[in-house]
Amino acid sequence: MPAFKPAYLIHGDDHGRVAERRGRLRAVAESESGAGGVEVFAGDTGTPEAVALGLNAMTFAMGRRFLIVEGVERWAEADVKAQLAPVMAAMPPETTVAFFASEEGRQQAPKALHAAVKAAGGDIVDERVQKAKDLPRWVMEQAQRLGLRLDGSAARALVAQVGDRQQRILRELEKLQLEHGSGAAIGVAEVEASVVSSAERQVWGLVDAVVARDQRAALAAYGVLRAQGEDAGRLVPLIARRLRDVTAIAVQLEAGAAPADVKAGLRMSPFAADRRIREARGADAAALQAAVAAIAELELATRGGSELGTETEATLTLLEIT
Repeated sequence: MPAFKPAYLIHGDDHGRVAERRGRLRAVAESESGAGGVEVFAGDTGTPEAVALGLNAMTFAMGRRFLIVEGVERWAEADVKAQLAPVMAAMPPETTVAFFASEEGRQQAPKALHAAVKAAGGDIVDERVQKAKDLPRWVMEQAQRLGLRLDGSAARALVAQVGDRQQRILRELEKLQLEHGSGAAIGVAEVEASVVSSAERQVWGLVDAVVARDQRAALAAYGVLRAQGEDAGRLVPLIARRLRDVTAIAVQLEAGAAPADVKAGLRMSPFAADRRIREARGADAAALQAAVAAIAELELATRGGSELGTETEATLTLLEIT
């Protein structure tokens, strides 16, 4: 059972993160006390006076009461001091009040509310959109909070992979924590293996089809990637790199290397390594090496060396290697 403070103030200009915390707290509160134990104050009811009356109201609900208050960035300092602060100075037992402020410009959570939350023994969380130069450090701090050791290079690689949306970054960090466990050291290799863009996931699907010599699936995967705007000049080298990875594994296995030894030498997550080994185990290493050579020629064609055109060359190459 989580331990709740009497009061919380979650504020900042990262509106998405503020809303996410509000939704998460409400879900936890309803799980803890049921829908009847949660009161929401928003719009016309979201005033210092209404919240003060709510805190003082008698209730027959069992367990902890939760009051969730939205829009406090619009409150006046004088109203908080006169109407709410005195009530919060003597918070009712088994009660938690959580204030949420989506701040912007001059609309800020009143300083008097900050003081009232602190005086009640509560917590204050500032959710700010990070500047680009500060984002890697923030990523490292969030990773540490989740029990991961993420170095600066890995933090920059993560931002490069998923963009600067903090909510998306947090979700990817949580996935890394689930995959690697608390206390894990996460480097660039782990980030690149686990946190890949949707295009790269589809590239792996295309490579899977090439390894399985599934002509229809390979052509379909390439068509989807091009249709969603992926540039052939970027796409073909990515396919080549992934295909070389699987080919190298197949060559080692065919030479008699134990799968465990191959896995130990791979710079990717255990999950990804196991999948690549399974794919390569049943593949023809010589055929894969020929496919790598064909993709290398296609890479040259994408740089202007083809008389047929990139799309025709790509289709012919995929037909040849599958």
